[in-house]
Amino acid sequence: MSLTSLSNFGSQEAELTTDTHRNTFSSLILLCALLLYVFVQRANTKRAETLFEQSHRCGSPRLLQYRWPLALDIVIDAFRMIGEKQLLQWFVRFFEQTGPTFEQNILGSKSIDTIEPENIESILSTNFSAYDLGARRQTFGPRLGDGIFTQVSATWKHSREMLRPLFSLNRGNIFTQVEEHTEHLVSCIPTNKSIDLQPLFFQFTFDTTTFLLFGKSMNSLQANSTQDAASAREAEFAESFRISQDFLVRRGRLGDLYWMIDSKEFRGHCSTVHKFIDEAVQEALSVEYQDGKSADVHSFLDALIKETRDPRALRDQLLNVMLAGRDTTACCLTWTLYVIACLKFRAGLLTDLPNSRLLAQHPDVLAKLRREISSIVGVGTDSSLPDRNMLKRMKYLNLVLKEVLRLYPSVPINSRSALETTTLPTGGGPNGTEPLMVRKGQAVGYSVYAMHRLKRLYGEDADSFRPERWDPDVKNAVDLRNIGWGYLPFNGGPRICLGQEFGLLEAGFVTVRILQKFRSFELDPRDMKIAVGTEKHEVTLVVASTDGCRIKAIE
Repeated sequence: MSLTSLSNFGSQEAELTTDTHRNTFSSLILLCALLLYVFVQRANTKRAETLFEQSHRCGSPRLLQYRWPLALDIVIDAFRMIGEKQLLQWFVRFFEQTGPTFEQNILGSKSIDTIEPENIESILSTNFSAYDLGARRQTFGPRLGDGIFTQVSATWKHSREMLRPLFSLNRGNIFTQVEEHTEHLVSCIPTNKSIDLQPLFFQFTFDTTTFLLFGKSMNSLQANSTQDAASAREAEFAESFRISQDFLVRRGRLGDLYWMIDSKEFRGHCSTVHKFIDEAVQEALSVEYQDGKSADVHSFLDALIKETRDPRALRDQLLNVMLAGRDTTACCLTWTLYVIACLKFRAGLLTDLPNSRLLAQHPDVLAKLRREISSIVGVGTDSSLPDRNMLKRMKYLNLVLKEVLRLYPSVPINSRSALETTTLPTGGGPNGTEPLMVRKGQAVGYSVYAMHRLKRLYGEDADSFRPERWDPDVKNAVDLRNIGWGYLPFNGGPRICLGQEFGLLEAGFVTVRILQKFRSFELDPRDMKIAVGTEKHEVTLVVASTDGCRIKAIE
């Protein structure tokens, strides 16, 4: 190699080294610029938040206390409570220890939790437009699609206006179906033999809901139904509906990390559910028009087709209504019969139970309720079927259902996400009485389950089942006539449950028919010493009983 070549090689090597240094230097400049930008943005955000807090006279939030970095101890406790089926009781303890409104910073994500009625009213009503559903649409979308439960803004308003008339109780055929399926249910309850009523209640509401939606029922309660191909397909749909819903709950618990649960099994069950609904939709769409008019309306689906003939839109709306229609009433019935059986049994075990003294001070709920039923429609073989007017006359029945829904609200926990930086009316400052800032994008969770147990709202016996607390003719320590947003069994504001009247009618009718046939109930020995409020809960989108409703019915 010549000296010239060596010289050129050395020159190229020097240039390469210079270029490397130049690129490294440029990268460092870009990194510093990026860090500076992030720092300035955060400083500006902090300054804007400080000015916002000052202008709105906001106070600092109470903070959830934790021991480990990133609140990992809270995360571990949460999973432990989920496993022990004590999640809701755990939430109640947090609010008792920290206060009715607090901010938490878990895994670096800040959010607010509240059980203050004034704050919940703001989120759901007076400041409704400042919040949306967060990641609910993405979380539940694979199963529910784009329906009233997952929609926001204009599409949600359109869906609500479209569905509202369909919940009218003036349709006699629906009430007739409730009567028919209730008789199937009652016939499935054996006399003097232990049985878990909760699965029967879920089957019952599945039957009535499918009739409401499609104009024909699954008839899953009829033990003698033929086991043909259609029955097998309906059973497969019901199972996939249940399993896919369990997946939705697990996705929901992960918040923005919902995408981590997206298995082939989950998608398969969603596909089975969709296929079943799609077939029902196609069958309804294929109905021929006669004399230029569509066929009579017999179901939700028939009515929805008058609004749209889009198969996907029809399927999504049906699935959204089915989600609410099946589970909420089934859970209400489970807790109603469970609590009545508890009080009946515990009247003779006052020394064994932590809240037994309160029970001793009140009349036997079952006996009182049965006396009311007897006076209006009779009991036993001399009884008659109650109609809607008769159910409305049953004052104590309505008090019982109201108290059940206080202790076991249909949706125990919920949340919203702030679309803009806004405020909650209370929760800030050392006493928690000042406004509290909610940052844009911040989640705000609220627990109706915990709020319904606030002693300052419901008195010192807030944890006990006592229907008389709602009776204006009974002298109570706390007057609940103006409880307002302190009682939210069906949510509130513009998104209040459309089907609440139908659900209460269904629950009331079933309760009456069961008590007309059976004079008393005995708890399963395994449940005899479980106090009200300490049960194991299956928290899905609703609150079911982990151990079911295990009782013995006595005629």
